[in-house]
Amino acid sequence: MTENHQVSVNRYKNMKYNRCGKSGLLLPAISLGLWHNFGFADNFNNSREIIRTAFDSGITYFDLANNYGPPPGSAEEVFGTILRKDFSAYRDEMVIATKAGYLMWEGPYGEWGSRKYLIASLDQSLKRMGLDYVDIFYSHRFDPETPVEETMMALDHIVRSGKALYAGISNYSPEQTEKAIRILKELGTPCLLHQSRYSMLDRKVESGLLDVIGSGGLGFVAFSPLAQGVLSDRYLKGIPSDSRAAKAHFLKPSFITPELISVIGKLNELALQRGQTLAQMAIAWLLRDERVTSVIIGVSSASQLAGNIRALENISFTGNELEKIMALVTTVSFNPRG
Repeated sequence: MTENHQVSVNRYKNMKYNRCGKSGLLLPAISLGLWHNFGFADNFNNSREIIRTAFDSGITYFDLANNYGPPPGSAEEVFGTILRKDFSAYRDEMVIATKAGYLMWEGPYGEWGSRKYLIASLDQSLKRMGLDYVDIFYSHRFDPETPVEETMMALDHIVRSGKALYAGISNYSPEQTEKAIRILKELGTPCLLHQSRYSMLDRKVESGLLDVIGSGGLGFVAFSPLAQGVLSDRYLKGIPSDSRAAKAHFLKPSFITPELISVIGKLNELALQRGQTLAQMAIAWLLRDERVTSVIIGVSSASQLAGNIRALENISFTGNELEKIMALVTTVSFNPRG
């Protein structure tokens, strides 16, 4: 791989950009998540090629968190290195996000939602990435033991200090989201967006959260659109030996039932009729809803990324197609986190 990357002059030609709620910020319909495949344990050149392909394809939003790796923190370091090597002249064309909420370091101040933890974590993240600020900083999860007012005041302080341009929340319930929106509005730092898990097989956000987000004027970013790879051609014939389910790290083999495999096969047939892969159809299905600002995808190769981006070539569905999809996905239960 060459040391100096010449970015594509056509990088904005084919990407679709959506307004993030009622804000002035536009996000690409497809964003890149760096949860896995970007840590010290991974091949640097492969990670670099993925990020180059993403930017050259019009992906401007790069989604990180303090604990992404492995090991924790290494995804931010790797991303920072690639940013300096390839994209230092293009920082203002990027939306870089990070989060804090899950366990990052030992002791009583290394997780959850205290003011001390959130501010300290962001300072560490900025140092790892070599940045003066991030574009979006999220509270990664609701803290039941810390007053939500304290967490939101920390986000307000972070934005006012210039360490982040916008504040967001992730994995909050509808009720928790309503309260966060109200507090941040009163503080004068509106909540920009909510990020949560959403796929054909995991539709919990449809039970109130999307309505709260829409009425609150927030953007919504979906992660795990392929249900950790289940909504792809990986499991059509069972559990591959090199898959997440086989490793039982985040996806237990017991979740890949014969009933689920049957549904995936039928969904795959429908996708082929649409001229798409199952993964492309799964991404398109999310983007059909105007409340979904962007879909975060995680990939292990540049070719996989390019294939997923092709979902944008057809994000419209007929009523009959939607009925068939819902008839299939409502027949199975899928909850990878129990």
